[in-house]
Amino acid sequence: MSRPRLLYLLNGTTRATTSRLPDLFREEGLAVDMLWAYGGEFPEDLGVYDGIFLSGSPHGAYETIDWIEREHDLIRDAAARDIPMLGICFGHQILASALCGRDQVFRRTSCEVAYKWLSTTPAAGRDELAAELGAEVYMFVWHNDEVRAGHPDMEILATSDLCPNHIWRHARYRAWGIQGHPEVTRAEAVTWFEQSRARLEGDGAVIADLQASADDALPAKTMLTRFARLVADDAAGAARRNA
Repeated sequence: MSRPRLLYLLNGTTRATTSRLPDLFREEGLAVDMLWAYGGEFPEDLGVYDGIFLSGSPHGAYETIDWIEREHDLIRDAAARDIPMLGICFGHQILASALCGRDQVFRRTSCEVAYKWLSTTPAAGRDELAAELGAEVYMFVWHNDEVRAGHPDMEILATSDLCPNHIWRHARYRAWGIQGHPEVTRAEAVTWFEQSRARLEGDGAVIADLQASADDALPAKTMLTRFARLVADDAAGAARRNA
């Protein structure tokens, strides 16, 4: 049997990524097709994919740029096909914008940037991806845009003291959004913070403090492995039904 296929949409300014997330998904048995959505690359046939991952971006989901509009359409098409989706940072935001309305994403008046303990909700314990997070989960967060928390189709899974919607899932579709960065390892974080020093300091962060608090955030990463396994299990079930 062929490996389940994951569409990995790169929303950053370059095709390259320093994240180990594609490798994590491959290690979980997925074939990862990486397309540079920012550069206008989109799949010809969405139906060949068993899951979709949406990456971060320096842009806002509310911007009227061609590739962002196309990604909105792709998300709605995938939801109608019942393809599981997971978005991080911008990916979290564009999922909310596409499935719950363009007014759901807004620019904050200040940046939230730090390693933080997020409080989970009772819904997290019942969720397919969030069930292993526990009462609190530690991860790096860095965002100037935010997703509102009051939409009836959103089930909030985790919050912070400054943001009431850090992790959510859609009430009807299999779509999850994570505002923070569970994918970042401690080693990656230290390098990333130094490379992003000017932006981070502009957003009010102290680099030495971030580097000192860097962590592998292993409990948060369970959402990533659970998503990969959900995609793989879905594909295996479909193969059995079609045999």
